[in-house]
Amino acid sequence: MSNRRSHLILVGLILAALVGVALLAIPSSPAHKKVTLGLDLQGGLEVVLKAVPPPGKTCDAACMDRSVSIMRSRIDKLGVSEPEIRKQGSNQIVIQLAGVHDVNKAAQIIGTTAQLQFYDFEEDVAGPSSDGAGHVIATGSLYDLLTKVKADTKNGGSQYYLFNAKKKPVAGPEATRERLLDSTLPSGRKLNGKVPEGFTVLAVPPKRVVISCDQVSTGCQGVTQADAGSPTVYYLFKYDPNAANPIPEATGEDLKLSDIAADISTQGQGNVVRLGFTSKGANKFHDITRAEAQRGAALAAAAGQTGSDPNTIQQFAQHFAIVLDGELRSTPYIDYKQNPDGIDPRGTGAEISNITSLGEAKDLALVLQTGALPVQFEQIERTDVSATLGKDSLKEAKLAALIGLLVVAVFLLALYRFLGVVAVVGLGIYAAFLYAAILLFNVTLTLPGFAGLILTIGVAADANVVIFERIKEEVRSGKSVRAAIGAGYAKGFHTIIDANVVTLITAMVLFAVATAGVKGFALMLMIGTVISVITAVAATRAMLGLLAGFRWFENPSFMGASGEQSWRFLQIDFMRKRYLWFAISGAIVVISIGALAVKGLNLGIDFKGGTQVSFTTPQPTSLSSVRSQTTKFGKEPIVQGRGKSFGGDQYKSFQLRLRTLNGPQTSALKDAVGQQFHTTKIQIQTVSASFGRQIARSAIIAVLFSLLLIILYLAVRFDFKFAVPVIVALLHDIVITIGVYALLGREVSNSTVAAVLTVLGYSIYDTIIIFDRIRENIPLMRRAPFATITNVSLWETIRRSLATTLITLLPIFSLLIFGGATLKDFAFALMVGIISGAYSSIFIAAPLLTIWKEREPEYARRIGQEPTPGDGAAAAIGASEKALAAQPAPDLSPVAAAERAVGANAEKRERRRQRRRARPHGRAR
Repeated sequence: MSNRRSHLILVGLILAALVGVALLAIPSSPAHKKVTLGLDLQGGLEVVLKAVPPPGKTCDAACMDRSVSIMRSRIDKLGVSEPEIRKQGSNQIVIQLAGVHDVNKAAQIIGTTAQLQFYDFEEDVAGPSSDGAGHVIATGSLYDLLTKVKADTKNGGSQYYLFNAKKKPVAGPEATRERLLDSTLPSGRKLNGKVPEGFTVLAVPPKRVVISCDQVSTGCQGVTQADAGSPTVYYLFKYDPNAANPIPEATGEDLKLSDIAADISTQGQGNVVRLGFTSKGANKFHDITRAEAQRGAALAAAAGQTGSDPNTIQQFAQHFAIVLDGELRSTPYIDYKQNPDGIDPRGTGAEISNITSLGEAKDLALVLQTGALPVQFEQIERTDVSATLGKDSLKEAKLAALIGLLVVAVFLLALYRFLGVVAVVGLGIYAAFLYAAILLFNVTLTLPGFAGLILTIGVAADANVVIFERIKEEVRSGKSVRAAIGAGYAKGFHTIIDANVVTLITAMVLFAVATAGVKGFALMLMIGTVISVITAVAATRAMLGLLAGFRWFENPSFMGASGEQSWRFLQIDFMRKRYLWFAISGAIVVISIGALAVKGLNLGIDFKGGTQVSFTTPQPTSLSSVRSQTTKFGKEPIVQGRGKSFGGDQYKSFQLRLRTLNGPQTSALKDAVGQQFHTTKIQIQTVSASFGRQIARSAIIAVLFSLLLIILYLAVRFDFKFAVPVIVALLHDIVITIGVYALLGREVSNSTVAAVLTVLGYSIYDTIIIFDRIRENIPLMRRAPFATITNVSLWETIRRSLATTLITLLPIFSLLIFGGATLKDFAFALMVGIISGAYSSIFIAAPLLTIWKEREPEYARRIGQEPTPGDGAAAAIGASEKALAAQPAPDLSPVAAAERAVGANAEKRERRRQRRRARPHGRAR
């Protein structure tokens, strides 16, 4: 009764959760949320940034690569999933973002140079910004400040500004006058090398720099009464970073990035960003503040003010200026009484204070944590772009997924009958919970995310299959259906937990270390794995527990568990033919490695970059039309509409990326586009790879680290000798998958990477299921050789392995048949890897484990002590069971035979005891 009550409570909780999911899904509900789609599914924002190096310097390829890496790190910290970042031409970076709510804020943070500088304020101001007696003077007009030093710029300047007739700056600062006059004004007017009438160009003297200060948010120093109403004031600072005693005295390179954090000051300074210094930077900070403390004390002593009154100290104290990208952000003073030798930041650090909000402090900390960009970047373009897959591809994906799931449901119903109904309901609950998790965690769903979804659907179905096969085994061994359900869940629970923990380890490490599409895949895999365990262990268990109380449910044939165990043709001696399997795999691996060495991988534009074509059409044109007309120049290109959409997927402006073209190919493409779409406005340029080395490196590190954790987990839960075959089988699958791509010359894209990672998760999961059964059978078959134990374990699990492999492959075959070109490539990689994973679990991992374990003295003594396995499972157990095999007991499973051989009377007593417990009304009269 208590079990029934607990099952009712659990079902009630699941129904309540499903109501919550419905509230999230119903558009009219206050709790409604929409799924955030990635660039490949919904498009997003495109920002083009141009490098603007200082005079006399250039931003070479290494400089651009570092800039891309920093920008990618900032985007990841912003929480924007699945960004597209690539170099365009020699000095531009294109960033595409999906699901960005504040585009202005995102663009500003990404392009912020983050040049942090530390000045000795009173000592480093120059010209009109100092009265010569150690006092700072702010100027409310930049025009007035530069006019006062105009005589010092006859031989050139360090920065140039353009002012309009109202003496307001409209362009600059630029490193040269020529670059300034090549600018575009905020109104959109192009200067074209000429100074407009009434405008003025003013320069900053050499070895000087202008620093601004926002009076609204920063405590600016030296502001006179005349300039008190100006929102921004300006200072002229000395600037000579290459001198023996450089100015500024310290920079952001002296910071310890890991110690930078936003916080709320406990000293009444409001929102702050706390800074930590490197050892060298701490020495510089200490030297600057020591000089300021000594200078402040000397000024106070000269004025005869040696007391400790706070007002007096503030009057003579010297300031430390913190400047970020040419803007004065904080001017803390040095208390020469409290710190006569300056401040050693090793204990207390430093901070940027007077920040308007905690959110602004977090944004500033984010920029500083990722380091300074090598050069300044200016935003030259920003526009909306369409999805890369297009609506036609998305429809194909939805159709393929729907057909695949329907086929999976039919397969489960055919194989497990009423248990299949329960499994389908469980998968429905899983899908609902997964949908809710995607909404609640605000997951950005992309094609790599779909990879994780497909794998977790297979895992969710697999968990039910593991338990249902256990239940059928228990029923065939003589237990009642109710008792078989309890025993099946009890025995299958540990198997499911072990397999899913290993999958979770892989997903968590990938999510923690990797970036971009790899992180999206890992998040989906992690969420789906957790939910699949909950639905398999809780939801289906509660449903079966309630149904077990009805008499009609006690019929074994109702769940396909009556009669003889089928698929006996698969009960072959796997271990005797182990070297045949090794030879087959070895040949395939050699062919794969040979193909990689000779042909190499056909890397797509995600890895190698390519050609980008931009053009406009006089009339709105569909994305599918552009895609179909340009496919003849290579594999299906990545096509995006730009700017305004004219209903559906029609645009007037397009950009497409495809493999690098040579001169004749480029000319042919330009002519074809012009003739087909009646346009002459065509731009063709080179773009870099979007799947950068940083992403590939982080993914490889994550995979290696996850393999190490898996080895440790298996060594603790199983035995170290169980761990190594798992890793060997995994490497076998990855090599074969990549080798097939090399052999067939199929293009490798970022979707291929997601597919290979899916293979990684599936291969490990399948192998752990088999190893768990081997571990369970070892104490039950105490006299059998290890090869026999492995054979029996494979016979018991091969039905499940083939069933779950087929379940996982069904939606993938659907993608391969009904999906577009991009989805077909993705499905092909999944298909190859999953077939290889199923093969390696049976024919590689299990034989390797057997070879290793047979070297142990205990199992070495058992070799050859029994006849070769013959017809049927029981004949393989040993000489003592040979007579038992001849008896007509067709429904006897291999493990049951082993148990019966050990103690037939004990087994009979156990069956009688289970039947009595299963009777709902006590003993029959």
